[in-house]
Amino acid sequence: MSHVMGWTLGIVVAVVGGGASMWWLTSGRGEEAQTAQVPTMDDAPDKFADDKLPEIKFDGAQAVKYLKQLCDIGPRVSGTDGMKKQQELIEAHFKKLGATVTRQEFKARQRSQKNETEFTNMIVTWHPNKERRIILCAHYDTRPIADQEANPANWRKPFVSANDGAGGVAMMMELGNHMKDLKCEFGVDFVFFDGEEFIFEVDRTGGGDRYFIGSEHFATDYMKSKDKRKHKYEAGVLFDLCHGKGASLPVEINSLEAAKPLVEQIWGVAKAVGAKSFKYEKGYQVQDDHLALNRVGIPTVDIIDFDYPHWHKLSDTVDKVDPAQMTEVAKVITTWLQKIK
Repeated sequence: MSHVMGWTLGIVVAVVGGGASMWWLTSGRGEEAQTAQVPTMDDAPDKFADDKLPEIKFDGAQAVKYLKQLCDIGPRVSGTDGMKKQQELIEAHFKKLGATVTRQEFKARQRSQKNETEFTNMIVTWHPNKERRIILCAHYDTRPIADQEANPANWRKPFVSANDGAGGVAMMMELGNHMKDLKCEFGVDFVFFDGEEFIFEVDRTGGGDRYFIGSEHFATDYMKSKDKRKHKYEAGVLFDLCHGKGASLPVEINSLEAAKPLVEQIWGVAKAVGAKSFKYEKGYQVQDDHLALNRVGIPTVDIIDFDYPHWHKLSDTVDKVDPAQMTEVAKVITTWLQKIK
């Protein structure tokens, strides 16, 4: 995945927790995120570490089995047969668990491609009658090229992208087994974004291919439907690259700037439950699917390990994902969901 958006480009310094800095490209689009209130919590995080919340017996080993099913399909690039097989697998899984599954289908043309491509965002809805809702989301497309391989001759070899995309899907597939037992005052939607990195060009000097096609479409549709829909999304959490072995999850800068109260809640919960991979320190400033959601007034944080060593490499395979790390992220999120009001 790359986190550079294809609008006007400027250069900023992204602050790293250890005091180092990194040059990064960021959008100069100029749209301000709409202000919105995030859900409240009934206790300060440090007061509920010992609360007797209903235990969510998330099974990290089972989540990895789901991950293997996804990766066994092979590359799941937008508009391909591999993506269609993945969609069928996801839809069948969640429908069997009693969720409502909606396909948000649309077409768009990538700049480097001659024809339009079919894209599909998948929305898995739990407790559809609840008007106040939370988004848990991840992208589920694989990049067409493994462009971080040192040898360009390897870029177009089969690339399954286990942690980068499929990991979030697999975690939510296992989480789906427990949603009926999760006590949450909000309705929850799992949203899988298509076209996050449908990228064929690596040269950004001329603008290049655009990222985040699916989340941009989802956000725009959400705003267009505001006078018709009954539900409102009050917060969102994006999972990206956060399930690898030895993951470190500092606070992503755009999340801190757009949704600071939500950051404080989630990283506070992480501290209370002893989730050591969550670091309450500044990380990278990352361009990702959460930007589109924040733009339309859905406070959203990006839980991401941007130092994952197998990013955009053929080595991003199932064995690089840690079931214990999946379990830790799930514990933080399920605890948070049960505490928000």
